[in-house]
Amino acid sequence: MAHNPDINATNRGGRMPVHEATSSGYGFGRDLSAARDILGLVPVPRRKFLKHLASASGSAIVTPSLAGLVACAETANRGSATAPVTPSAPAPPASVPDEPVGSPFDGLYGELVRSLDCPELEIPKGYRCIRLSSGGVASFVRDGLVVPNAFDGMAAFPLSNGNVRLIRNHEMSDPATDEIAIGDPHYDSRASGGTTSLEVRISVRDGELAVELVDEFVSLAGTIVNCAGGPTPWGSWLSCEETLDGTQFGYDKPHGYVFEVPVDATGPVDPVPLRAMGRFVHEAVAVDSATGIVYQTEDQPGDRAGLYRFIPDTPEVLADGGQLQMMAVTGHPRFVTSHGHTQGAVWPAHWVDIADPDHEVSDQGFAAGAARFERLEGAFPGDNGIYFVSTSGGDAQTGQVFHYLPTSAEGGELRLIFESPSQDILNSPDNIVLSPHGGVLLCEDPRSPDRFIRELDPKGRIVNLVQGRGGEFAGSCFSPDGQVMFFNVQGSVEQNGSTASGTYALWKLGRA
Repeated sequence: MAHNPDINATNRGGRMPVHEATSSGYGFGRDLSAARDILGLVPVPRRKFLKHLASASGSAIVTPSLAGLVACAETANRGSATAPVTPSAPAPPASVPDEPVGSPFDGLYGELVRSLDCPELEIPKGYRCIRLSSGGVASFVRDGLVVPNAFDGMAAFPLSNGNVRLIRNHEMSDPATDEIAIGDPHYDSRASGGTTSLEVRISVRDGELAVELVDEFVSLAGTIVNCAGGPTPWGSWLSCEETLDGTQFGYDKPHGYVFEVPVDATGPVDPVPLRAMGRFVHEAVAVDSATGIVYQTEDQPGDRAGLYRFIPDTPEVLADGGQLQMMAVTGHPRFVTSHGHTQGAVWPAHWVDIADPDHEVSDQGFAAGAARFERLEGAFPGDNGIYFVSTSGGDAQTGQVFHYLPTSAEGGELRLIFESPSQDILNSPDNIVLSPHGGVLLCEDPRSPDRFIRELDPKGRIVNLVQGRGGEFAGSCFSPDGQVMFFNVQGSVEQNGSTASGTYALWKLGRA
């Protein structure tokens, strides 16, 4: 996520048990009986996972549908049933439509105006935005807690008391010069990153929604560069380290792993690196709710990034190990996806095994013919598959949106849904989430000071939702009822940094 030209070298630089489905397809929690009734999921060994996937014919992932967006991409490249593996003419430029476009809240975006409560942001007229939490300062609600900075990936979960749990990453990148872990127990005493968990109450006052922070606390400590991640359907957040730093840079332990934080944690969890999921420059994860397969993105420049999937040995217990694999384009070893392709292009894909998930993971994959991507970032399940983005892919190097549809146990279809023709349309998409009511929300992380949260709507159009001129946007997610969007603005990535991060809530007035 940080713009380090050699992210693999140093990476300096500088989200309670749940018993109801959320609008984003998550939230079943640790009691998965309801989910299993809906999804047909039963505890099965890993060797049966792929049989389950094959029998599901690619329909396993239960999430919001953006079928119109996929259809739009299909129309853009009609007749490309086979993989267009040679450079082709760029797609016609997309543009912001003149007419109002439907919002994630069933309203209209319309004109962006300066927020009265948060003047650092511009939001749609008729909406309200408030800051819930600030980094680098004492917590508003928890005595003794100085909130870590560098807010990044985040997810929202329903709590049994009706409140909302947010679990939030902290992409802290302090050098390993002292014991600076933000909590105890911790994985590495010299690592300043981790996660915090927030509890948010949404109520109605005087006929309008009211959103307030109830509590926040450290829930994972001793990690570094916790960038994105993703929610699981069994009630946890997977937090990803976007670095390969370790003892060679003075840290006590190697980094570059995924860690799991349960929704019902009340303090720092016992930090367990999920080594079988791979040690690499992690970005985001997206979990197939029915099979338990975890898809993972890698943030590496120079067409050195890969898309991975992890097939657990034990459903819902990632620490038991499993098989790590990397995507390949069938018939075209080491296929480069980042340039020379038409929007809507489709490629057949399969998966190659990674024999040693703890060492030189991408090199193993490329040696077996894995596809090459440019800086993969956010990922989220949808339309029976996985949406994910390349932040600097495309002929204009300003971003691509992909969709992977599993069609069998062995593989599926990779589709280029959208490619930005210009930074004025979409500039460096990072974290993503699917809106409860349609659209892919994209948090931008550009080099320029102007940054947006934008929506790729089901008709393939880009529209603006939030504009800011500070740190990168990150962590967009929705309350279980879809009425409130939460998001972060990332500040400094060091403990002594001068720019405070912020967690915000945005909603449309008159919806109570």
